Amino acid sequence: MVGLKPPEVPPTAAVKFVSAGMAGCVADLCTFPLDTAKVRLQIQGEVRIPRTISSVEYRGVLGTLSTMVRTEGARSLYSGLAAGLQRQMSFASIRIGLYDSVKQLYTPKGTENTGMATRLLAGCTTGAVAVACAQPTDVVKVRFQASGAVSDSARRYSGTVDAYRTIAREEGIRGLWRGTLPNIARNAIINCGELVTYDLLKDKLLRAQLMTDNVPCHFVAAFGAGFCATVVASPVDVVKTRYMNSSPGQYRNALSCLLALLTQEGPAGLYKGFIPSFLRLGSWNVVMFVSYEQLQRAMALARPA
Repeated sequence: MVGLKPPEVPPTAAVKFVSAGMAGCVADLCTFPLDTAKVRLQIQGEVRIPRTISSVEYRGVLGTLSTMVRTEGARSLYSGLAAGLQRQMSFASIRIGLYDSVKQLYTPKGTENTGMATRLLAGCTTGAVAVACAQPTDVVKVRFQASGAVSDSARRYSGTVDAYRTIAREEGIRGLWRGTLPNIARNAIINCGELVTYDLLKDKLLRAQLMTDNVPCHFVAAFGAGFCATVVASPVDVVKTRYMNSSPGQYRNALSCLLALLTQEGPAGLYKGFIPSFLRLGSWNVVMFVSYEQLQRAMALARPA
């Protein structure tokens, strides 16, 4: 057996809530450069207002990372990390930590097995609520990740707090929730792709007695969840990233951003940055779910009897 054993008493909702936020932060610390590379590749080629010509061209995941280190320094790989960690403490805590509780809420009393529809509904619910609460942190994170491509004098914000203040002052409170609808759509999809796939794979592996409820099982289920989530969520993710990073007036809404993307780059543009998305989501899911399972077990075991 590898890792902590499952506690005899299941962890409480509060333990899962805190563990999910902590696990999300651990996963972000490990995979943030891949997320930044994904954002740079997704916005590359975007027609901006006012139009600017960038001399930097990114090619592939490793090429993007090496170009960023060469032209902007290693710190650019973690640009926006503070907002990213703030996001995980609220976002992951809600969408992952409350998933089991919401799933139980939707499960009819007396039902032994939770159906697919119930799992999907629980995933959509926690994903949507998490976005509503954590959207400002996501907006700031994306803008910092994208703004590293410009010089220091041309940067929009001096720091994370300044970003929140500036966006609220220049674009209104609505600016902090820019891209909420595409982000809700993305996270409803990605939450189902991640959580429901992980939940189902783990359940099947345990029921078939192919693996025990420990780290190897969590690793396999998390890897499958990351791949499934990337496939279904990449199109919405590209639109969300471009819309959240856009200048005021560049797009009327998320739909106009989608149409502009299809017009300029065709359907292939919807999967721009797919490889870094998968590398990031796959590795993020593995680190997050393994950490989440172990953290909640450690907290449950440490709880006074």
